[in-house]
Amino acid sequence: MSDVMVKPSRLCGRITVPPSKSDVHRAIICAALSKAVSTVSPVAFSEDILATIDCIKALGAEVSVCGNKVTIDSTKLFEVDKAFLPCRESGSTVRFFIPVAAAGGVNGVFDGKGRLPSRPMNVYTDLLPLHGVECITCGGLPFEIKGKLRPGVYDVPGDVSSQFITGLLFALPLLDGDSVIHLTSPLQSKGYIDMTVSVQKQFGVIIEIKDGDYIVKGNQKYIPTDYVTEGDWSQAAFFLAAGALGGEVEVEGVKKDSCQGDKEIVSLLEKFGAEVEQTDYSVKCRAKELRAIEIDASQIPDLVPVLTVCAAFANGTSRIYNAQRVRLKESDRLAAIRECLNSCGADVTETDDGLLISGKPSIDGGKARGFNDHRIVMSMAVAALKSKSGIVISDRESITKSYNEFFEDYNSIGGLSD
Repeated sequence: MSDVMVKPSRLCGRITVPPSKSDVHRAIICAALSKAVSTVSPVAFSEDILATIDCIKALGAEVSVCGNKVTIDSTKLFEVDKAFLPCRESGSTVRFFIPVAAAGGVNGVFDGKGRLPSRPMNVYTDLLPLHGVECITCGGLPFEIKGKLRPGVYDVPGDVSSQFITGLLFALPLLDGDSVIHLTSPLQSKGYIDMTVSVQKQFGVIIEIKDGDYIVKGNQKYIPTDYVTEGDWSQAAFFLAAGALGGEVEVEGVKKDSCQGDKEIVSLLEKFGAEVEQTDYSVKCRAKELRAIEIDASQIPDLVPVLTVCAAFANGTSRIYNAQRVRLKESDRLAAIRECLNSCGADVTETDDGLLISGKPSIDGGKARGFNDHRIVMSMAVAALKSKSGIVISDRESITKSYNEFFEDYNSIGGLSD
């Protein structure tokens, strides 16, 4: 992979971020489960979204693309005995599709690349054999399933990954009996579950929430829909943080009432001291003197790298906690962002579940490893804005996992990267 040199600058201007990757994943899967013809638009074709499209095709759907619109004809979904599902590096894709394939009675083999084969799958290996599905794995990927999923009570930890719960929510309405997802520990990343339930509702599937349990009626039908996706708060966060560090950036296309948990970036930047203005479909962030804050990351794990960058330039010592799950992402993001920032002159210390960040007015710059992690690369591009000499970041191409045009958008509002 190649390097990118990012020089100090100020970002000022207006951009529109790509459609929410999380929203698109969910809409494509619900469209496929309708076993009819649906459309999803707009769609940005990142590596993760291409993985989800590959998987619905492996299960028998036909997919056509016209511009940023995807048409899904799933009338022959599950009309395969066995499928190979290539999940690339997408944790969402593999964890969503394992129970979906099992609900369709498809024997499947799931594979991936990068760090994905080593990411934990024990929730499914513990749970699915109790409900009719044999799991064959050496601990990660490749991961093979055999058998058909049965309805019942599913005891699921809420603090490992919400992706397991979403996968079951997609699958259980298809079964011939009612089911309950009972959480055995407090739910983290609740916003992602809320988004799943919301998208399912737009496709005609109703999930009831009662006393913390998810009640899923069986024999439900996903209704074909022409689904319109929303802008991605996770990607907006990089540009809003850039505004907070010395510019003025307006991001359009992000819904104020979104279910996306990462819309929390607005209130967190306000707590840091930035000036933020929000409308129903846009948000603007202007630079002010930032102050240290404490951040509970249990519901917003994907924001940890860019929040660490903000904290690196805030007066005082910030603390990020309840972030241990981000060690299991595309990289160990606690270790990665600490190494990257410290190599450029920041002061970041790891704890068991987070980071302590002593803020400075600026950092020297230098070289930073990208760890083949899109969120690390994009976060360090934001950090370069407040560097003295710029930052050379490796693994530039890793941004294709979620945001192909990141550096084009970055440069369009004053960024200096090449």
